[in-house]
Amino acid sequence: VQLQASGGGLVQAGGSLRLSCAASGRTFSSYAMGWFRQAPGKEREFVTAIRWSGGSTYYTDSVKGRFTISRDNAKNTVYLQMNSLKPEDTAVYYCAAARAAIVSTIRLLSSYNYWGQGTQVTVSS
Repeated sequence: VQLQASGGGLVQAGGSLRLSCAASGRTFSSYAMGWFRQAPGKEREFVTAIRWSGGSTYYTDSVKGRFTISRDNAKNTVYLQMNSLKPEDTAVYYCAAARAAIVSTIRLLSSYNYWGQGTQVTVSS
């Protein structure tokens, strides 16, 4: 599976962005998909994930109610809608695919087998 993230940019606080992650490979629909982010000087952290069916989603507390993950298996694409952005959301955002993540491990970096190249999101105050 190859992943290509896009949609990042510069936005003012309170604004919105939608990230996309296009995946190649016929088995995309069987993978859990996640978004992680890494701010300068910090470790990469979990943001959100969605199970293969799209029926279950998971969020880190700091983005609940503001971010929404979704997927379109027919288009091999996962989306991250980010609303009410804050300066602390500034980071490089990475999409990732996991072959066998379960509920207890879906937030872990080590669960993900494939990573996209990252897209920069900058939120100005």
